[in-house]
Amino acid sequence: MAEERPVLVATEADDLTADMVITELNRRNVPVVRFNPADIGADLTVSARFGTCPASMVGEVRTLSRTADLARVRAVYWRRPEWPAFSHLEPADARFAAAQVRFGLGGSLYAMDCPLWVNHPLRIAAADYKPAQLALAQRLGLAVPPTLVTNDPVEAREFITSQGDVIFKTLRWTPYTRDGVPVTGWADPVSADEIDESVRVTPHLFQACVDKVADLRVLVVGRHTFAVRIDSELLDWRKDYSALTYAVGHLPDPVNKALHLYLEFLGLVSGSFDIAVDRAGDHWWLELNPNGQWGWLETETGLPMSAAFADLLSKGDHG
Repeated sequence: MAEERPVLVATEADDLTADMVITELNRRNVPVVRFNPADIGADLTVSARFGTCPASMVGEVRTLSRTADLARVRAVYWRRPEWPAFSHLEPADARFAAAQVRFGLGGSLYAMDCPLWVNHPLRIAAADYKPAQLALAQRLGLAVPPTLVTNDPVEAREFITSQGDVIFKTLRWTPYTRDGVPVTGWADPVSADEIDESVRVTPHLFQACVDKVADLRVLVVGRHTFAVRIDSELLDWRKDYSALTYAVGHLPDPVNKALHLYLEFLGLVSGSFDIAVDRAGDHWWLELNPNGQWGWLETETGLPMSAAFADLLSKGDHG
């Protein structure tokens, strides 16, 4: 039996953040159909029909326990879905099968008649380019540290020499292993002496280091803003969560308004911003994660983040 006006939650099997939102939706008696694209096959079925009825599309997504009528979905929470890799197939067959899932399942979901997406995966992808993020932040009047994106080692050395304290950041997080061990790219200091001809292989992001006293992780959900102050001695606080302390933070009104405009410009209804606070109390925009983690911040601070997501998803396209 199809669920009545359900919320679709697309995410991996173990996702405590999604669990928190689903718990809040259950409290509101909002039906939820949770699925992971990687389960396509016997555990997940999609059917979409076109050209056979007045509606632009009719169809269903079915899991082992629930069915969602795609014409009646009120909202989609696109959290951390996994796409199938088909590792049991030959490489060419695996690439072919994976593409069919992305464009078949994904395309059928994109064809739905205007439910609320939090956030639409195509919008997430478009928002994930750091150079474009930096340019938009600057246009909206947010303070951006001097930044250079280049694969020219001469320019890189000149920039580092002129700025003094500079960090290197990856342009996008990408799964990476070295000798079979997962490696994560941190924001790390870099000197001019470290720059060699290998920089020419790909663009690199170099940024002047903010003399910060704290970091802010700011979660925007619809009209709500949740700012969490993160105190540590770390250049990149993600390196050691045990070294962090948390408090409810304050965001100046002009910065808050700019962040909401930022998401509006990108067609997003939620996003996680990283901001550095310097010794003068100025706020420096660092980056946007359009689908960032936040669950642990609610646990640490008690801020009602999952309730805000549940409220937004409950209202759906009528919000």
